[in-house]
Amino acid sequence: MRNRKLTGILAVGAAATLTLAGCSGDAGDNGTGDTGSEDMGTITLGFLPSWTDGLSTAYLLENQLEKLGYTVEMEELTEAGPLYTGLAQGDVDMYPSAWPEVTHAEYMEEYGDDIEDIGAYYEGAVLTIAVPDYVEISSIEELKGNADMFGGQIIGIEPGAGLTRVTQEEMIPAYELGDEYELVTSSTAAMLTELENAIAAEENIVVTSWRPFWANDAYNLRDLEDPMGAMGEPEALHFLGTSDFSERFPEAAELIAGIELDDAQYASLEDMVVNEYGEGNEPEAIEAWLEANPDAFDTIITE
Repeated sequence: MRNRKLTGILAVGAAATLTLAGCSGDAGDNGTGDTGSEDMGTITLGFLPSWTDGLSTAYLLENQLEKLGYTVEMEELTEAGPLYTGLAQGDVDMYPSAWPEVTHAEYMEEYGDDIEDIGAYYEGAVLTIAVPDYVEISSIEELKGNADMFGGQIIGIEPGAGLTRVTQEEMIPAYELGDEYELVTSSTAAMLTELENAIAAEENIVVTSWRPFWANDAYNLRDLEDPMGAMGEPEALHFLGTSDFSERFPEAAELIAGIELDDAQYASLEDMVVNEYGEGNEPEAIEAWLEANPDAFDTIITE
């Protein structure tokens, strides 16, 4: 039985089939012989799969929007900059989990006039510098003078990430670490590999991280205290759309604006998508999460 909490909206038609990332489907036929007359339109979600908050919420939105009657296309990108550019230019319709207040503030300054903030779904996200729990320092201040413990390296993620910019331009200068440490960038996956290898050997390592992020619990990471506040204040995670998103997709905008997750709800969502079900099984993970959390947010659509 369908449980619909979205007021004033009647979902129509069957859910459209998943379009593979970066590819367009046939909008004229949904595979049932229907010509698409009941389809409410196509929404393209642009997201960064290496940032698992975006991965998890993208598939949650895909599920909910398809149940509402939209066709959903998934566009995977590797850097936030091109995603903001694509959003502002209308190449994608939505960024499912943006960090516009602090981490991506520079992108909002550049593109904000062409972007609609549909709503925040999670409060208290934060950028961190973290170590495994066995490492014998507790503050970023203690990195200074202890570069030999870490081979003079802070292991980071993608070079174009907001976290990378904040670490390089704010944290390292604030704590005067530039002469002792190199910020090593590559990808989130490479950072996690370095982290896993170091933990297996019980070696010291310091990485850039963030919360919420499943790896913090999986690897028993401990955030280093940041007495200077160089990594920025906590911020909310937002759903961003093109400047005319609500005008073009009013039913979708109403559904999306009603999504708010607390710590436990978000943690269970990400854990189910990333860990319990894993890559390639995201739609099944979302259905399982909805079954376990039928009252997760006000506008939820469950079956």
